[in-house]
Amino acid sequence: MLDQSNKSQQKENMDKNNKFQTGNVLTLSIAHLFHDIYTSFLAPILPLLIEKLGISLTMAGLLDVIRKAPSMLNPFVGLLADKMCVRYFVILSPGITAITMSLLGIVPNYLTLAILLFVAGISTTLFHVPAPVMTRKVSGKMVGRGMSFLMLGGELARTLGPLLITAAVSWWGLEKSYRVMPLGIVASIVLYFRLRNIRISDDFQKKKKEFGARETFMKLLPFFTILAGFTIFRSMIKLALTLYLPTYLTMKGQSLWLAGISLSILQFSGAGGAFIAGPLSDKIGRKKTLIIASIAMPILMFLFLISNNVFMIPLLVLLGIFTISTTPVVLALVQETDTEHPAFVNGIYMTIGFGVSSLMVLLIGFLSDKIGMEKTFMICTFASTGAIPFILMLKEKHNTIASVKKITPKKEIE
Repeated sequence: MLDQSNKSQQKENMDKNNKFQTGNVLTLSIAHLFHDIYTSFLAPILPLLIEKLGISLTMAGLLDVIRKAPSMLNPFVGLLADKMCVRYFVILSPGITAITMSLLGIVPNYLTLAILLFVAGISTTLFHVPAPVMTRKVSGKMVGRGMSFLMLGGELARTLGPLLITAAVSWWGLEKSYRVMPLGIVASIVLYFRLRNIRISDDFQKKKKEFGARETFMKLLPFFTILAGFTIFRSMIKLALTLYLPTYLTMKGQSLWLAGISLSILQFSGAGGAFIAGPLSDKIGRKKTLIIASIAMPILMFLFLISNNVFMIPLLVLLGIFTISTTPVVLALVQETDTEHPAFVNGIYMTIGFGVSSLMVLLIGFLSDKIGMEKTFMICTFASTGAIPFILMLKEKHNTIASVKKITPKKEIE
């Protein structure tokens, strides 16, 4: 009788784990929304900060590198997340990021600006490492769909963020743009009541770890190498647009309002692309979805650079859809690795992504200073085709550790 009760309980837990928990997934998506609204403040006000502090485009690019520098700690945060309750990272991050990013307009010098961005980067790391792992656990078998919901929140944030900070600067001036800070603090308070009962790490704590973090890394090293190559070439167009688009447009004589709105259009269409791409990859495969996006990106970017103002907005819409849609697909690939250290694996991926993007942002800024932003954007366009060979090397699922378990004698495992 007791055995039957235990079996029923196990079946109930298994059904719950395989079910797409819409409420919890939406909560995590909203948490992503409130956090990333503030991280998207830098690009729209970058032209104003360049003018106020008298900095070059290379120094401007270095600001984004500084903001992303804490991402090098992602694997360690991932190991920590595998061993303890991580929901408070997700809860507190929106408030911390809101405080630091809202103060950018009042900084008196470059050093203070760099310090604020570095603290915001730490907060961003504490959010982005556990959030996909939490989403995976409440998405059941529909991991691609779950990642699309999560990224929808992030991309909507990067749509609303430029509008919010541009409006704040227009109404109150750059020096008083800190008035948008309370929204993020209130968000953290609300998220506490929404997320405090979501326990994700318990499942991993109960399992006996057969493979350590170092062994996990070595077994998945080929996968990480492919991801690094893909990320390098994919990030060229994405970073050129998401960080430098307002600066590029203002240099071509467009107003700050139009530049900010253009970035919001790009990000909003990207939210749609991210929302579609995950479920699409569940149906046709991650690899096919990535190839389609990687072929479309350079074609659309080239047309954008040579087009006139009439076609600018439609091309930005299409660029947003195809450029940003790859993120949930890659996240799904990472979360589908058969590993006992999911947060650690996600931390490595985030380190690769943020590390590569930091270097690329700096390179784009340096080249823009030397040869001009338009020529630099054109170089990024043609170079981005290098992502395609790396996609062709991907497999749909990377069960490296599972394969080792199958071929390793039982005595060695014990």
